[in-house]
Amino acid sequence: MTSLRLPALDPGTIEGVSRTGYPEPYRRHVAGRKKGALTERLGLTDFAVNITELAPGAWSALRHWHSAEDEFVMILEGTATLISDGGEQTLGPGMVAGFPKGRADAHHIVNKSDKPVRILEVGSRRPDDDAVVYPEADLAVAPGKKFVRKDGRPI
Repeated sequence: MTSLRLPALDPGTIEGVSRTGYPEPYRRHVAGRKKGALTERLGLTDFAVNITELAPGAWSALRHWHSAEDEFVMILEGTATLISDGGEQTLGPGMVAGFPKGRADAHHIVNKSDKPVRILEVGSRRPDDDAVVYPEADLAVAPGKKFVRKDGRPI
């Protein structure tokens, strides 16, 4: 196959990164998560698309919901567990889930299997007015993407 040039891109050429903005002690939950940001490489700014790989035991994020950002996920490979306020559901390749902005349904994806899981993640970008709620942690994201404690104190 010939090599691609923009505006085309082979997602397999994007190396995933393991960094997280979560402060301690929350970082350990996403250890084993690698995100490959596709939209930055394509110059797109209104929404974000990532290919995320979860090693066995890894979480996509802490359970959360957004005030001003929609989220969409599609399982590409493996068997994932979607955990939301409605309980747990098993998702396999080709299955999707969507999380409308402003709906207080905290969610995340966990790899409870013994094989890697690959996920396509799509989200809107609303850093100036989006707040993120983490119901099971003393953590929130204030508009502007700054982590704070639930009572608003800095971390």
